[in-house]
Amino acid sequence: MSPSHPPAGRVAMVSEHASPLAELGGPDAGGQNVYVAQLAGQLARRGHEVVVYTRRDDPGLPDRVTTPEGVKVVLVPAGPPAPIPKDELLPYMPEFGRWLAREWAAEPPDVVHAHFWMSGLAAVDGARALGLPVVQTYHALGTVKRRHQGAADTSPPERVRIETAVGRECSGIIATCQDEVAELVAMGLSRRRVSVVPCGVDPVRFSPVGDNRRPRPALRRLLSVGRLVPRKGYDRAIRALADIPDAELLIAGGPEPALLLAEPEAERLWSLAEECGVADRVQLLGGVSRERMPRLLSSADLVLSLPRYEPFGIVPVEAMACGAPVLATAVGGQLDTVVDDVTGVLVPPDDDHDIGGTVRRLLDDPARLSRYGAAGRRRVLARYTWDRVADGVTRAYSAVSTVPSLSGVAR
Repeated sequence: MSPSHPPAGRVAMVSEHASPLAELGGPDAGGQNVYVAQLAGQLARRGHEVVVYTRRDDPGLPDRVTTPEGVKVVLVPAGPPAPIPKDELLPYMPEFGRWLAREWAAEPPDVVHAHFWMSGLAAVDGARALGLPVVQTYHALGTVKRRHQGAADTSPPERVRIETAVGRECSGIIATCQDEVAELVAMGLSRRRVSVVPCGVDPVRFSPVGDNRRPRPALRRLLSVGRLVPRKGYDRAIRALADIPDAELLIAGGPEPALLLAEPEAERLWSLAEECGVADRVQLLGGVSRERMPRLLSSADLVLSLPRYEPFGIVPVEAMACGAPVLATAVGGQLDTVVDDVTGVLVPPDDDHDIGGTVRRLLDDPARLSRYGAAGRRRVLARYTWDRVADGVTRAYSAVSTVPSLSGVAR
């Protein structure tokens, strides 16, 4: 390599429950899996040697797998080789950490990047004796979950204490939004060691899809996407629909359609739609594949992202990449991604806000919605591509390790 192209680094990623090989849609398979897979692939394409360590949950899988991008995925034996809900994995993290320590003693990485708090625990345990730098991305914080879910929070009671201890011991922290930075500082962690790098989206896969020859449907289309859980605020969208007689609401998320009847949240939403007199204009689509999602997002007149809290929230970014305007609650990462009255509209997260009235005014102004959609696409290309994410992450690596901030691979 020429002097202008420094050698790439050896990056170890620890993602205890979110394997980059997992099929999306399971209870613990979603945004973090995509983040780890996309970031690891992007770094590998830049010339870094990337190894992802995830817990073995299937005895039939090989010990090590190499992805088409050249990322090595190592399945760590920690606990039984079977699916276990992530909130029940804490007892197996010491075993995970000891395994990492043995692996890294033989072939140490230049930097360790831990994803989620339990991965951080295993990573710092594995790196401590070897003096390896650890960069931590939480993806979600226990303090926020406990505040909003209260007694319904199924996280281990030690979570916040361990998150804080990991944050103090690691070399650096990558937060995904400014709201998370404030939470970390409130936990007593140093702002100086926190970098802000958002989550990303593939702007080639998530791009506007449409057929201008298709006749305009009689009903304007509102769309909500995400896991089928109460905190996502689908109930707000259903109540708002009662004030918008010329619109339909599609909700994409959860299991495949045939299994929706067994979902308590689906049953609750159907009952609410009946109660509000809008059941004939609400469709629960169940899980929608990532291959189908760009077309679905592009078909929406307005995407509603109304969670009561959201650590980052990738749906508004994917919607903007597809040129769809967004109405979002002013929480978490949505405060960073959605620019009020530029790429969409932010509304207060409380239930008292007149969402129906806001939606009606937006639907009555298609030129405004078109401007929002175009501005959203431009914002994604400028800030939220995986290339931009990899830039920020490698800068965080280089601040604590010998990994260069730019690799010698042309981008």
